[in-house]
Amino acid sequence: MSRQSILIFIKKLHRPVFTTYELSAISGKSLSTTTQSLNFLQKQGLIFRIYRGIWVEADNKKLSPYTVIPFLFPRQRAYVSFISALHLYGIIEQIPQIITIASMAHTKIIQTKVGTFSVHRIAPTFFDGFNWYKESGTFLIAEPEKALIDSLYLSAHRKKQFGHFPELHFPKSFSFNKTKKWVKKIPDVKTRCYVDRKLNIILQRKNLLT
Repeated sequence: MSRQSILIFIKKLHRPVFTTYELSAISGKSLSTTTQSLNFLQKQGLIFRIYRGIWVEADNKKLSPYTVIPFLFPRQRAYVSFISALHLYGIIEQIPQIITIASMAHTKIIQTKVGTFSVHRIAPTFFDGFNWYKESGTFLIAEPEKALIDSLYLSAHRKKQFGHFPELHFPKSFSFNKTKKWVKKIPDVKTRCYVDRKLNIILQRKNLLT
């Protein structure tokens, strides 16, 4: 496959992130041939590989670490939550160095050339409360209330850093009634009681619980 032809296929995708597999599928070329062509373009500085089988266009201003997330989990759903989601909603001002993700897969760290992703397992029955970020279709994110409860949920499982926040700034649209509803949906009783206590402490500090 020539350099020119593979660039045409890349442009047809209309996005900065793409995979070896999908380029092989749309071009009709084998994975090995497609990989060789992509490696050539990388040597030319036109694209670069950020993770196994995942590539991005060099100097693309639309590239964000968050847009990579769906490509890291091609066969399952995963959503931004915990500290990262709270920051994106402006509830926490401090910019997290690692993007935190909820998944039904095993807990792990994924290192890429555009960012580090910390994946945390959520029970399948509690894997809910998320939607596309700003309805953009680029990546999934927990709603604000679920992101807070997800954080407290993790802190109950020996991840204490998720239970201690810097100053929290809740917008008027934030619903503490909704957080209470999420607490009730936690399947494990011990975890549910722990999260409820932690949430009550936050409410007390905000003078929202009498």
